[in-house]
Amino acid sequence: MSLIKWIDFQILGDDRGSLVALERDKALPFDIKRIYYIYRTAEGVSRGFHAHRNLKQVAICVAGRCRMVLDNGATKEEAWLDCPTRGILIESMVWREMHDFSPDCVLLVLASEHYDESDYIRNYDQFLEAALQ
Repeated sequence: MSLIKWIDFQILGDDRGSLVALERDKALPFDIKRIYYIYRTAEGVSRGFHAHRNLKQVAICVAGRCRMVLDNGATKEEAWLDCPTRGILIESMVWREMHDFSPDCVLLVLASEHYDESDYIRNYDQFLEAALQ
């Protein structure tokens, strides 16, 4: 089973332009409790390098592009995020890394839980130990 789970969002709008609405119980597999975005990432900088014990996320590149690497301890897959109408679901206990940010990249992240530092696994060896139990 693939780690890359795309969610395609319905495009709304008219001749004035496009719009994507993200509504509870429609396109998303969880209630949103936190929203944040990453932007102006310096050239050559990678982000992420952690997993969450419980939190689930949907990442959407609303501008520009970046490369997402997902790893469940047994399988590692990557995908380019480069479309504002398509998000990638990141399940709990999946190590995530973001690389190759374009200068104009804005990466929007929708999270199933509020920020909780104790939910993070920031050491890859500890992640592997927990993921492979």
